[in-house]
Amino acid sequence: MKDGFIRVASATPEIKVADCIYNTKKIIELVNEAAQKQASIIVFPELCITGYTCGDLFFQDLLIDEAKKSLNTINNNTKDLDTIIVVGLPIKDGASLYNCAAILYHGEVLGFVPKTHLPNYAEFQELRYFSKSCDYKYVTIDGKSIPIGNKIIFVCENIPELKLGVEVCEDLWVTIPQSSYLAASGATVIANVSSSSELVGKSKYRTSLVESQSSRIISAYIYADSGSGESSTDLVFSGHNMIAEIGTVLSESKRFTTGIIFADIDLQKIESERRKNNNFNQTETLNKIYFNLPVKDIKLKRKFEKLPFVPTEKSNLDEACEEILNIQSYGLIKRLKHMNCEKIVLGLSGGLDSTLALLVSLQAFSIMNYNKKNIFAVTMPCFGTTEKTKLNVSQLCKAFDVTLLEVSINNSVLQHFADINQDVNNYDTTYENAQARERTQVLMDIANQKNAIVLGTGDMSELALGWSTYNGDHMSMYGINSSVPKTLVRCLVSYKADMFKGEKRSSLLSVLSTPISPELLPSRSGVISQSTEDIIGPYELHDFFLYYIIRFGFSPQKVYRIARIAFKDVYEPAFIKECLKIFIKRFFKNQFKRSCLPDGPKVGSVCLSPRGDLRVPSDASAVAWLNEI
Repeated sequence: MKDGFIRVASATPEIKVADCIYNTKKIIELVNEAAQKQASIIVFPELCITGYTCGDLFFQDLLIDEAKKSLNTINNNTKDLDTIIVVGLPIKDGASLYNCAAILYHGEVLGFVPKTHLPNYAEFQELRYFSKSCDYKYVTIDGKSIPIGNKIIFVCENIPELKLGVEVCEDLWVTIPQSSYLAASGATVIANVSSSSELVGKSKYRTSLVESQSSRIISAYIYADSGSGESSTDLVFSGHNMIAEIGTVLSESKRFTTGIIFADIDLQKIESERRKNNNFNQTETLNKIYFNLPVKDIKLKRKFEKLPFVPTEKSNLDEACEEILNIQSYGLIKRLKHMNCEKIVLGLSGGLDSTLALLVSLQAFSIMNYNKKNIFAVTMPCFGTTEKTKLNVSQLCKAFDVTLLEVSINNSVLQHFADINQDVNNYDTTYENAQARERTQVLMDIANQKNAIVLGTGDMSELALGWSTYNGDHMSMYGINSSVPKTLVRCLVSYKADMFKGEKRSSLLSVLSTPISPELLPSRSGVISQSTEDIIGPYELHDFFLYYIIRFGFSPQKVYRIARIAFKDVYEPAFIKECLKIFIKRFFKNQFKRSCLPDGPKVGSVCLSPRGDLRVPSDASAVAWLNEI
């Protein structure tokens, strides 16, 4: 298991009711396919060996004995495979018949998990045939004593992150699912052998159950459903299989089909999330059955989105954008009301971040019915300001009818250079930062004049990289974009542009087409000479690194691996590695800037606020992270 990934499978074979020999053949075929594709676990449906819809045939000893023989056949034919098999069948113990999941590995039965909650309503009549589950005991099968019960988890000794819990169909649908107890005892992967009949709308509810339960218990969830071949006397089964991880469905079968689906689940991610969540308490103490699984260095087939902060589907993106803008707007409203203030001063550069801050201000003022003329957009041209960005500013202010103030800072910066004996032709850090600090001074003083607050415009990507001037654009009275990464800033501005027509839309589109630049160095023939992404690397890469390193605590090696997958058609591996080094160095080096950030609203699962999500010493060493990459 490299980097925490293991491949798992969910399978629905085509079966014949009560034909254990035929069903077993189909099961073995799918197990072999899963093993060839390096799956470590494969899960089959409930009572798959016999068929779920056998009815009163479950009273026939012949059927029960045939199922037991089939279990031996599966074991004998898969004993050389490094794949755990979870398959459903009836198991007899004295006068009791249990609806069980058998857990098989290397030709042995590790244990049986009986169904805990037996449905006996509507179309289901399981109490007619089966006994309720036991906690833990042993059942003798062909002279072997095998654990049976619902208080068992299966633990991999050489891959400690892999702890398998098993539940059967209805156990998921009840008030407190059995998997909740399993997870509380440490299970990181839940297998559900199921036989869920198809009804109008039921598939959506089934999906929501798997998603929500895997999220609630912070686990992977493998759901295998009965399908073709089950009796259609009263019901139809669709083979709706799913593999989920912490609330996200990684793989899902097309309904009314048979076959197998795969997904590469991330056990390190699951354990990382559990460590962070102090309400995830492992209070249960269940019986543990141990096994060893060969470590497989699989070639990942899992998809990683290039922009993890940005929803991929347009409907989800639009919903997220609207929600983020509301969070920002109402955060700003609270700050203004608390300060008894109805005026805002912001530095409008003609770039993405300040444009988003302007849009949020306009939305907040609209909600509160404040006069938008009291939004003072200040443009402060200096050595690097181009006509393009100046035009952006004037078009925005005109289109949205806010007050534009222009304050040239050339002379004041030149005077400052003279005061401190700075060579005006030396384009060093002092040359750049003096402009940023002068702009902040102008904004603060105008805010005093207007009895307003200075609204910060810097985004989370800049905070992560330290791409801001300490006590310059780093400082404000409220940092409205402080938890919005650059890739999401662009989406938010684009979302708002789509809502408008005419001058408003064209002014926003002009901003979106403008290269990202601090414009602190002299332009070249009126063209921006300083491209941020040429200096520090593409923001889409840095946002990718930020998401996985901070959100999930992934190591640089793992982040590099998945970044190569996500950006395989965009950047060369060597370039990705260099950008990752830049990110790590800058992130550690610039924590002191984040340690004294202004207040700002959290909008997503990643935030760098020293009062909230990130408490890191300003002098921590990056050596271990750099050495690994």
